[in-house]
Amino acid sequence: MGMTVVEKILARAAGLPATKAGDVVEPRVDLAMSHENGALVINQFKEIYKDTGREPKPWDPSRIALIFDHRVPAEGPKTATNHKMIRGFAAQHGICKFHDIRGDRGGICHQILPEYGYVRPGSVVVGTDSHTTSHGALGAFSFGIGATEMASVWALGVALNIEVPPTIKVVVRGRFPEFVGPKDLILHIIGKLTAQGANFRVLEFHGETITAMSTSGRLVICNMSVEAGATSGIVPADDETERYLRTEAGVTDPIDRVLPDADAVYESVLEIDVSKLEPQIACPHTVDNVKPVQQVAGKALQQIVIGSCTNGRLDDLAAAARILEGKKVAEGTRMLVFPASGRIYAQALEAGYLKTFMKAGAVVMNPGCGPCLGVHQGALGDGEVALATTNRNFKGRMGNPKSEVYLCSPAVAAASAITGVITDPRAGGR
Repeated sequence: MGMTVVEKILARAAGLPATKAGDVVEPRVDLAMSHENGALVINQFKEIYKDTGREPKPWDPSRIALIFDHRVPAEGPKTATNHKMIRGFAAQHGICKFHDIRGDRGGICHQILPEYGYVRPGSVVVGTDSHTTSHGALGAFSFGIGATEMASVWALGVALNIEVPPTIKVVVRGRFPEFVGPKDLILHIIGKLTAQGANFRVLEFHGETITAMSTSGRLVICNMSVEAGATSGIVPADDETERYLRTEAGVTDPIDRVLPDADAVYESVLEIDVSKLEPQIACPHTVDNVKPVQQVAGKALQQIVIGSCTNGRLDDLAAAARILEGKKVAEGTRMLVFPASGRIYAQALEAGYLKTFMKAGAVVMNPGCGPCLGVHQGALGDGEVALATTNRNFKGRMGNPKSEVYLCSPAVAAASAITGVITDPRAGGR
């Protein structure tokens, strides 16, 4: 019996000849990532050694990544103190994959990992963040775990009691129409599957549309796979994966493409044709409440957010800048732009995109998670409505349970910023 990509990755990482859905394994971890919640992991990690008389030492500091992104710069003394703790831990143990808030190395964890070549095809990646699913875009099995689980990974180098998930094969065909792209595709898929339709499963993406899609687009669809309940999304490594790792991430060592067997067993197959797909929008207060943008066009907006780990890459900023060039953000509407990393910020600055945003009336913020999680930098007022290229719109997600959040692509966000209401970019984005 053939294996899916994830079954192959877990078999190899667990030292087994094969695995199948439902098996419980303990795979070797290739990369373990935390952001500011690394402070909680450190505390849990020290607890493991509390009564042993042994000094807490990570199993392999070269395989640990610590990245400040959720609360940068620190919004208060508690966060600043946690940052200080993590800096000290990284220095003490020689953790080289440490990214502080330096402008030249900073950014959102799910952008930094691929950008610096930390994720490789066929690897097992764990992170104390649910959107760790993003890194399946590079052919890895990448999933979120809790702080206590991460502490055990730091101690042992393996993930404990991992059940091999069944896989849903998603086959995507056709060419995207103008102003439609990967964000619209994944919103459409989540709407079809529902928020629990892929619970504890993997979405394995195939088809001509995926083959033609950039790594940036693949990061979008894998990032939001978790919003359908998936443990991970994964795109089998191919020529685009290797191109990205070689030319953009600077990887020079061998790249191992792990592909599914021709007779791999899938739980189900979902087929999508994007050729007639319209711009999509997720309405409050669930990500699977998805509609074509035309059905909600005209909704008044107080805030637009472009950026995040979902849509803060250079092509996202370029798409928004093209629409906003020579235009103004509507009176009464705020627009915030968060590039996904310092490198992207610099590239967007050089390309003139940031100037376009600022001339339009937007505020360009430092790379980070900012308003996406609602702890600082762009919280909403009572009764306000936001349109964002982020990945979640749960009640209170952007800092206020008395507000509403709609999710969309950069094209929809930019077109809507000009009008101050939800707008179809096909009508108002030129």
